[in-house]
Amino acid sequence: MVEFWAQRNDPMARARERFASGDRVEGVRAPILQSWQRCRDLGLRPDRFELPYDANLDLESPLVRAALPVLGRVEPAFLGPVSLIITDSDGTVLVRRTGDRSLDPLLDAIQLLPGFRYAERLAGTCGLGTALAERRLHHVRGPEHFAECLQGFACFAAPVLNPLSGRIDGAVNLTCRASDARPAMESFIQKARNSIEQQILDTCSQRERTVLQAYVQARRRGCTAVAVTGEGVASVEALGDTGLSRRDQEVLQEKATELLCSGVVAAAEVMLSTGRTAMLLCRPVTTPSGISGAAVEALLPSTSGHSTRLPRPAEPEPAEPARWSPQRPDPEPAGTPKAPKTPKAAETSDPGSGEAGRLLLVGEPTVGRFAMQTRRRLQLLSEGGVRIGTTLDVAQTAAELADVAVPQLADFVTVDLLQSVLSWEEAAETGGPLHRMAVGSIRADCPFYQMDTQFEFVPTTPQARCLATGQSILEPDLTLAPGWLAQDPVRTEKLLVEQGIHSLMTVLLRSSGTVLGVVTFYRSEKPDPFENDDLSLAEELVAHAAVCIDNARRYTREHTMAVALQRSLLPQGLPQQGAVEAAYRYLPALAGVSGDWFDVIPLSGARVALVVGDVVGHGIQAAATMGRLRTAIHNFAALDLLPDELLSQLDDLVIRLDNDALASGGGHGITGSSCLYAIYDPSSGQCTMARAGHPPPALVTPDGHVTLADLPPGPPLGLGGLPFQVAELELPIGSQLVLYSDGLLQDHRRDIDAGVERLRQALAHPQRPPEATCQAVMDAMLPAFPQDDVTLLVTRTRRLDTRQIATWKLPSAPEVVSTLRTAVTRQLADWDLEELQFTTELILSELLTNAIRYATGPLQVRMLRADSLICEVSDGSSTSPHLRHAATTDEGGRGLFLVAQLAQRWGTRYTANGKIIWTEQDIPP
Repeated sequence: MVEFWAQRNDPMARARERFASGDRVEGVRAPILQSWQRCRDLGLRPDRFELPYDANLDLESPLVRAALPVLGRVEPAFLGPVSLIITDSDGTVLVRRTGDRSLDPLLDAIQLLPGFRYAERLAGTCGLGTALAERRLHHVRGPEHFAECLQGFACFAAPVLNPLSGRIDGAVNLTCRASDARPAMESFIQKARNSIEQQILDTCSQRERTVLQAYVQARRRGCTAVAVTGEGVASVEALGDTGLSRRDQEVLQEKATELLCSGVVAAAEVMLSTGRTAMLLCRPVTTPSGISGAAVEALLPSTSGHSTRLPRPAEPEPAEPARWSPQRPDPEPAGTPKAPKTPKAAETSDPGSGEAGRLLLVGEPTVGRFAMQTRRRLQLLSEGGVRIGTTLDVAQTAAELADVAVPQLADFVTVDLLQSVLSWEEAAETGGPLHRMAVGSIRADCPFYQMDTQFEFVPTTPQARCLATGQSILEPDLTLAPGWLAQDPVRTEKLLVEQGIHSLMTVLLRSSGTVLGVVTFYRSEKPDPFENDDLSLAEELVAHAAVCIDNARRYTREHTMAVALQRSLLPQGLPQQGAVEAAYRYLPALAGVSGDWFDVIPLSGARVALVVGDVVGHGIQAAATMGRLRTAIHNFAALDLLPDELLSQLDDLVIRLDNDALASGGGHGITGSSCLYAIYDPSSGQCTMARAGHPPPALVTPDGHVTLADLPPGPPLGLGGLPFQVAELELPIGSQLVLYSDGLLQDHRRDIDAGVERLRQALAHPQRPPEATCQAVMDAMLPAFPQDDVTLLVTRTRRLDTRQIATWKLPSAPEVVSTLRTAVTRQLADWDLEELQFTTELILSELLTNAIRYATGPLQVRMLRADSLICEVSDGSSTSPHLRHAATTDEGGRGLFLVAQLAQRWGTRYTANGKIIWTEQDIPP
């Protein structure tokens, strides 16, 4: 092959040479390049051209009968040496008409004459073969042909679709010398194809009118009169004057179509919505010209509610050519409705005494079968619109597509998405590995790639060609598609032989210009191959599924981003502190991310702040607002504000944020957000808390008694002007304080009171550690489909031993400083902290000296040995000291600077009676 193409010097020849060598080819149309690839896979050579010949041509087929009048009309318009050719669906030439006889010898030389088969698998790339292979209009010019002998010609071909069956009956082709080709020829061949398809439809309509005339004549010759509606092919509106509901009319019409498909004498009873019964009778009809058809009559129930049986059909008279033909075909087609036995009452009754029937449907059985197929396709399409896309889950939507298509459309369906699509890339490339999302099968032992398998299709497979070209691929006969076998010869051979798969369709999953993947339909049980109508139906189903999958993909991506943002704004872990043992759970809502958050914030004096809050709204904006509020709470907590003061500051912040959003015209308000803030002091066991529109915490005592804390309700954040009340509780050691968001209690299956009672039962096990308590509460309380975020924070209280606390109450006198140093030295020795003696003495001396000099009221010094060494000096003044940097010439002002350098942290917190200046030092290991 390479040697032949190398002999040519034109650009197309060089392109073919590169193609034969496996190099990248440019300057060649994609359909031609794909056809070359198929020819190479089939082992064809351009210098060999041998076509099979078949002398048994069906020149009386509907295609030929419809095409001859069209050719007769267009033949006088031929300009120059042009030939029009009609082939059957396999490419066998049936008719050839030439405008210039000088072209006949050239066409004979390339075997383009009746009886020879111009299929692509035999003739290579050519207008006829490629148009039938790709099932669409196609043209091939000059060196685009695969075979050497065809490169002097230009071919324009279009497949002819039977409008009734949806099958491709054949093709119409225009062939001329390559030098005589004109762009208008493509439009010409398309118009010729359309004319032939219309002629097929007109011929069928004429045949049905003939059947109707024969039916009317037969009824007039001796049977009961029949009310004929329309022109014979009645619609639902033909029953509009009967008083039947539209649903009953549709049921009668559908059942009549089923009877018409049989073409034999058959009857059926149809139960109507009113409880009454209508009778349908199918009568075969034969026209004088020999056309076989059938008519379906309906005998509707009388107003009395009693069913009236149809009269017996009269026996045909041999002398009349247009009569009933009640004899069944021999042999009887499989699945044909059986003619019921006539009841005795009907056998003895006078045919002329029955009520008049109503002609419901008339036509040929073949057309009826086509109508049934069309109806079922429409029903499947309607069913797909309802069943596909019920959730915003990619895998579920893919499975729904497979379930809808099996077995109504295909016996096996595979749905494969590009891995890049599942990686949430916005503009995914059409290449790369695929991920099998769903497999639909009529059997469980089919050796397809299993779900969640990652793989790639080789370039010659229909799926790879579909991804590369963006066009659906139909392979009616897989034994003639070697490219499909190349994917996995062992597996595909097993599919062909053991499973009997013989036909394939592959359709691109594409939505909004983004290629998502490919869906493949296989057929094995049904002997008929896939047709164009099947491909159109598959494309409609896949198009709907693609939109649903794309919506689910985008939703999942945005939801994942929002959850990731929210989780990044939440605590990544619990901080180290010794006041409580804590555990938590956070579960984002299925419907979308909201603004729930929690916090465990270490405070001065070994205390800890516990926070749970909820921002109004859902989505990324709610998560971002939650991050702002959480940061504000951390800042307010650093000031050692009391719970009510902190919530007041947070309330003012929410009001400002809402006003800013209103002024800018963007965002949404967050008024109505809630928060619960609690401070626990392990030195005293006191817990101080306040809430703003949030559920109260649950308190579990060491004996297992569960109560909701008696905490006064506060207004939600953002209302302004209303105070927040504080509650103080003393918690026994080992008590559990449980904070949660309202999403834990919300469930459409129960009310809030029932949710609170279930929470009590889940918490009534005080011996469990907080981690186990979290899991038990989530198991008991979590809704099946939570509509809001669920946040849970469980803490078990600890207490500092009295031996870990040292307190001295001192008068405001300078001489007490030395006394304090002595006491501190002794206490540090008892705690084995001699290493901190020097720095601690210096820190307390400076703080106590400042208190004596600048403060008023009683003085108190306290040391706590917790996770760190905490020193506190309290006085009755509310004036906070300020750290400053003394100049080299200043005599004072260096005390707090030294304290800040020696301590790990230091600060001031205010009390009802004054203030406390505190420091923390790390305890050596």
